[in-house]
Amino acid sequence: MSQHTLSVLVENTPGILARVAALFSRRGFNIDSLAVGTTEHPDLSRITIVVRVDHELALEQVTKQLNKLVNVLKIVELEADSAVQRELVLVKVSADNASRAQIVQIAELFRARTVDVSPEAVTLEATGSGDKLDAMLRMLAAFGIKELVQSGAIAIGRGSRALADRTAREARPIRLTPAGTTTAVRAQSA
Repeated sequence: MSQHTLSVLVENTPGILARVAALFSRRGFNIDSLAVGTTEHPDLSRITIVVRVDHELALEQVTKQLNKLVNVLKIVELEADSAVQRELVLVKVSADNASRAQIVQIAELFRARTVDVSPEAVTLEATGSGDKLDAMLRMLAAFGIKELVQSGAIAIGRGSRALADRTAREARPIRLTPAGTTTAVRAQSA
């Protein structure tokens, strides 16, 4: 199985996330990671989807189905070497006076921040690749992880080009109107 990161630009409308997730579910894909947020244009959202597929044809089929959804404006597959991808983790680790310094040292090693301290626990915040966060969590497991929450991956292409400039797996180009709103530009058939 190969892992793929899709960046999907959508109109910020109610129900679009449910329709996108349902499409993956109907096709039998398990989504490894899903993150949604606003973009530089308030009426647009970006959905970052990390999915594993058995073969490239399956990914191509689901991409074609995504393209058919009305509120989907653009789809780009972000390759690992041409994108920056990060996740966020908040982890509450059991700590006493003897172990607190060791936990803080591990946090510093992974450039994590201490966001809360209590007599029995330390809460850390870290960002990075999934592999980096997994390594940190393995080291912290020895102290006892009381609670953990991890975001889905978010990704952005490297360089100066924006998602709207990219052409890979393009659904419909978008045009910004003078008022700052967007409209989908439908391809004209000849």
